[in-house]
Amino acid sequence: MPKAKGKSRRHKYSYNLNRKRLFRSARRRAAPRIACSHIRHAWDPHKSVAQNLAEMGLAEDPNKAVPIPRKLLGMEVEGDAQQPGKKLVRKPYVVNEMELEASLPEKKGNTLSRDLIDYVRYMIQNHGENYKEMARDEKNYYQDTPKQIKRKINVYKNFYPEEYKNFVASLKPEKMEVQ
Repeated sequence: MPKAKGKSRRHKYSYNLNRKRLFRSARRRAAPRIACSHIRHAWDPHKSVAQNLAEMGLAEDPNKAVPIPRKLLGMEVEGDAQQPGKKLVRKPYVVNEMELEASLPEKKGNTLSRDLIDYVRYMIQNHGENYKEMARDEKNYYQDTPKQIKRKINVYKNFYPEEYKNFVASLKPEKMEVQ
């Protein structure tokens, strides 16, 4: 197999380029990336990371914040001589807002496609619980097996339980009128 073009070419080193100056200026411009908006708003760029976190009441090093008891390490505890001094928390609202946000229930983000919902409703409406009939239906474009159709119906039941109950309840009067 032939070699890739350009691989054997010698790369020239630029002696006139000051790499230390470039690296230093890039480091100076880079600010810490903070994901939490509460911390970002309370952050003081003129202070160090440790000072900022201490003012907010947050731990810089989790290993130092919650030490492992000596009992677990296999040593005997001689006394509580290692109690860290309490630090002054100047921005307690940051921790309070984070706790409030964490206590909110998580929003359910996963939904089913409209096509799948229509497919499942059509199958239930025309065939009820007969999955073998559903597999032979002409609307079964993807040639799902009875087990695959049953699984899709169960997914629909789990995602929209109230909607499923209302749909099945609306089908029962129609069947009673036919008989």
